[in-house]
Amino acid sequence: MEIEQVVFKASDWVPNNQRRPVVVYKAALISGSSSDFEAAFEDNGWTGVWRNGVFDYQHYHAGAHEVLGIGRGRARLLIGGPDGRAIDVSRGDCLILPAGTGHQNLESSSDFQVVGAYPGSDKADIQTSAATAEMLEKIASLPVPKTDPLFGSQGFLVDAWR
Repeated sequence: MEIEQVVFKASDWVPNNQRRPVVVYKAALISGSSSDFEAAFEDNGWTGVWRNGVFDYQHYHAGAHEVLGIGRGRARLLIGGPDGRAIDVSRGDCLILPAGTGHQNLESSSDFQVVGAYPGSDKADIQTSAATAEMLEKIASLPVPKTDPLFGSQGFLVDAWR
């Protein structure tokens, strides 16, 4: 498994998160199935598990960190707002986005499926315009998750975000 971390500066109207990096696990799960991602997320205290895709418009969440496990197919995702970086993902990959991080589906295979979740009691909201001062404060105040969504309390995320 390869691990990459990237900190994105603000990009146009997307605030991103300059304190915490986006974490990308390439080939994180050997099976890479949606069911295995769901089980790992739930076992590690990440809640609100859902299956779908990634919106085809740029957006971010001010009230939640988010994990995206690629359960099927492949996609090119624009991470970090309009001036961010395109990242190719495929079955078994996993991205952990700190609150404020812009993301958008640029293109994907017809079978593309994502499993998403949020740590603890974080509540996802969909933001498509510039962050207010209140939103920026909320993004900055969200705590570091107690666990990595795939690898629990010993996972890479716990140290990377402290």
